[in-house]
Amino acid sequence: MFAFSLFAVFFLIALGGLPLVYALLATTVGFILVADLGHPLETIFLSYIGGVEPFILIAVPLFIFAGELLSEGGVGRRIVDFAHALLGFMPGGLGVVTVASCLMFGGVSGSAIADTAAIGSLVIPAMVQRGYSRGFAAALLAVAGTLALLMPLSIPFLVYAFISGVSMRQLSMSGVIPAMVMAVALVVVCMWYGRKTGCDNGSDRSNWRQIWQATVAAGPALLMPIIIIGGIWSGLFTPTEAAAIAVVYGLCISIFLYRDIGWRDLPRLLLRAFSTSATVMLVIGATGALAWLITAEQVAAQLAAWVSVVATEPWQFLAMVNVALLLLGIFIEPLPAMLLTVPLLMPLAKAMGIDLIHLGVVITANLALALYTPPVGGTLFVAAKLAGASIGEITKELVPLFAASLVVLLLITYFPSMTSVIWKLML
Repeated sequence: MFAFSLFAVFFLIALGGLPLVYALLATTVGFILVADLGHPLETIFLSYIGGVEPFILIAVPLFIFAGELLSEGGVGRRIVDFAHALLGFMPGGLGVVTVASCLMFGGVSGSAIADTAAIGSLVIPAMVQRGYSRGFAAALLAVAGTLALLMPLSIPFLVYAFISGVSMRQLSMSGVIPAMVMAVALVVVCMWYGRKTGCDNGSDRSNWRQIWQATVAAGPALLMPIIIIGGIWSGLFTPTEAAAIAVVYGLCISIFLYRDIGWRDLPRLLLRAFSTSATVMLVIGATGALAWLITAEQVAAQLAAWVSVVATEPWQFLAMVNVALLLLGIFIEPLPAMLLTVPLLMPLAKAMGIDLIHLGVVITANLALALYTPPVGGTLFVAAKLAGASIGEITKELVPLFAASLVVLLLITYFPSMTSVIWKLML
């Protein structure tokens, strides 16, 4: 079958060490030439340019820059202090604070890597000092950092909305309940770990004055997702305009309110943000070229015929999607994996009667696991570096956290009301 041959060649090239952009382009051009498909190569160039042209993609570098501003601007420290004042008394308190901090910071950054780096640099030294193993501290941070992908400013949500054409307003709210359920599952693991090892039985409860001070300090940062999502939901601005507002808001609170960064820091932050953005856009363009070939050769129709034989019920199709994405995520980062799979899965999901917004949350939650799954996990490597732990140490401690995440993934997959309850209430 053409589809399986195409993906087999792509994986062989990618696993051979060729950068992802070149692997995508080599697969596309190679199949056209070797299989003598007759497509003009100029079409590849036009598909590449067309893949990065849509106006909505302007939001990607803007959201990334907003995340950089907030990471450097003292927002993470104030969120950690706020979470500690509220939750530090619980068993496994520092672990619970880490999860809560990642959930809240994810609501203002939309980036798992930024979430992991900003919170990890603050909590890991304290966790190690309290008696947590470096492996568990890093594993928890790597997993909790991915909560950002399910929060309203999620960059993968933005990309999925662009590919599928679903409402970003609805999609942005659909991940809130799944993110909170995922956070609760991780909190349970932290409490179990704290009691089991005896390393963290919790600290003294904060008094009302301490809670109020922490709330006032973190309040401006925590208002950001409310302002952005409220504006998108009410129709005051589009997701692209929301990204620009996020940058302006991040500049105001980081430079003028918190004063943790100055004007001299902006060129460095801009360069870092747009270097990341350039990498993302290159991959989006290359994936657009391959997606065009997949469409031209009717790969989706071939897969639909095969799936209709193997999976006759929606639950079977969703199970296949989860297994396929879990395997794909071992080798490919979430955004490229999403760009490759969503155009193929959408027609199949429609034929099965599956809501595309629900599918988007399932795909995003699934691919979030890829960020801490060896050997390619992005948050895994950031957390390992911050904690000074080896991948082997972290992998051993990942088991209960990964198991909790899988349970929540199954709940998200087979209880679609989790993804629709908020936006249906707000209609």
